[in-house]
Amino acid sequence: MTAPNVVFSSVFCIIMLILLTATCGKNHHLPPKNFNVLDYGAVADGESENSPAFLRAWEEGCGYPGKSRVIVPKGTFKIWSTTFVGPCKGPITFVIKGILKAPTHPSEFQSDTWLGFRYVDRLSVKGGGYLEGQGHAAWSYNDCSTNPNCSPLPVSLRFDFVTNSRINHLRSINSKNTHISLFACDKIRISRVRITAPENSPNTDGIRIGESTNVKITESVIQTGDDCVSIITGSENILVQDVTCGPGHGISIGSLGKSRGDFVSDVKVTNCTFIGTQNGVRIKTWAADSLSSSVSNIFFGYIAMQNVNNPIIIDQIYCPNMLPACASLGKSSSKVQIKDVTFYNIWGTSSSKAAIALKCSAVVPCRNIILNKINLSYHGRDGPAISDCSNVEGRSYGTQLPNGCF
Repeated sequence: MTAPNVVFSSVFCIIMLILLTATCGKNHHLPPKNFNVLDYGAVADGESENSPAFLRAWEEGCGYPGKSRVIVPKGTFKIWSTTFVGPCKGPITFVIKGILKAPTHPSEFQSDTWLGFRYVDRLSVKGGGYLEGQGHAAWSYNDCSTNPNCSPLPVSLRFDFVTNSRINHLRSINSKNTHISLFACDKIRISRVRITAPENSPNTDGIRIGESTNVKITESVIQTGDDCVSIITGSENILVQDVTCGPGHGISIGSLGKSRGDFVSDVKVTNCTFIGTQNGVRIKTWAADSLSSSVSNIFFGYIAMQNVNNPIIIDQIYCPNMLPACASLGKSSSKVQIKDVTFYNIWGTSSSKAAIALKCSAVVPCRNIILNKINLSYHGRDGPAISDCSNVEGRSYGTQLPNGCF
């Protein structure tokens, strides 16, 4: 190649590189853009149906190549069942400053979700606003405690296939069903949320996590009628920290064991407080013939119990409200292997005599269960507190009140 051609080729390559760099960096330098739902026809009167306006704002925000913010300002917005779908072209924030109000009657829902986000990466949902699920009008229709073929009421806030995202500074009130649900999500941070429903509201789990990995729940208060946090099959690397739970059914792993291959692993629950809950920290599995199922590498530590009915519990004969299905399930022992579970530095008061109840499977006993620094008292007339354990292998260290299982 001649010298002029070499020079021309070099200059051409440099120009193309500059153009390519400018094109690739164009979206990076776009200014953040707001998409206020009022600009798309939303009405904050608490009665008008705002789903179309919210969806239009979302679609434009999701299609913006830079950082976008869909803004719900102060006011009360009624919104019907709506799912916000990605993928989006850039990071997107859904800012809720006002009150979102759900329809009252279950017949007004066309799906099992009130508000949903699906297939979104780099999503943030925040703003200090409220989700008013209006569950009082629907809970009487919930017969799932006695009917295995029931139609579940809608979840208030559902995230499916969402990654690298945050939910913070939000309040959910009176959900018809679970308040916040994560399914097939990865790298999710939930912080500074407050979840509230009456103690007798059915199936109102605070936060339910399934088939999800790398989830952190911190600095939150959950007061509800079911599990404060429910960690179900397919969940790995879950942290629950600085959470106050109560009333409610505690923080639970499970239930597991209805299906082959159910598993939960690498869960840490720490620096939490339980107040007047039905359970404290719990692992629950069905007495079903489900092979290749397991719960492993679990840490419950630095936990305060205040008048909790079952502070420490493993229940491998789980059957809520004696469902008809339990008759067939009870014909076999649980096949879920529970192993490598540590209960560390757990103190406070139990409202039941059995402050520690480790009821493991006779077929697949619990293995390597550690009780370390346990100080739980019971002040009932039939006191003091006891430990009720079966089919469990493990070790105990430090203070053991009540006397441990080992």
